[in-house]
Amino acid sequence: ENQPSISKTPYLSEEAIQSDLSIVLEGETGVGKTSLAKKIHKRSNRVGSLVHLNLSAFSPNLLESELFGHVKGAYTGATFEKKGALLEANDGTLFLDEIDSISWDIQTKLLLFLDSKEVRPVGGSSTKKTSARIIFATGESLFSLVRQGKFRKDLYFRINSGLHLYLPSL
Repeated sequence: ENQPSISKTPYLSEEAIQSDLSIVLEGETGVGKTSLAKKIHKRSNRVGSLVHLNLSAFSPNLLESELFGHVKGAYTGATFEKKGALLEANDGTLFLDEIDSISWDIQTKLLLFLDSKEVRPVGGSSTKKTSARIIFATGESLFSLVRQGKFRKDLYFRINSGLHLYLPSL
């Protein structure tokens, strides 16, 4: 199976920046993925905030709450309602850094979100829509992780349905 086309030139047209397409930024640590994500958000004229979430900084249990939020009492320690990054970035941009580090379970939940653009908080009984644009960053080739069975193939193709830029090392 062939890897989809990845732009080796980190250039985005104004049309791409203004679009709602998801973007995958691939490159080694220190090549400027975060800086580029901030520039894309700023130039996109999206009215909401840029929310940056480093996915590797959270345990799988906490990550679900960080992404989707939770209702009060959803689990031990959930003493207040939490909005979650997907809703915080409504009308803005959610920058999901280190997408290659998330568990299979969170990959599944993220895929379901991408298909519906609806968020159900942990312990919640209803969903909320969000129009957050998502920029993903990875230090590893997601295609290689798919071939190794470490990343969901359907999620890979779903997030690559937008733009995929490779940022070369400095």
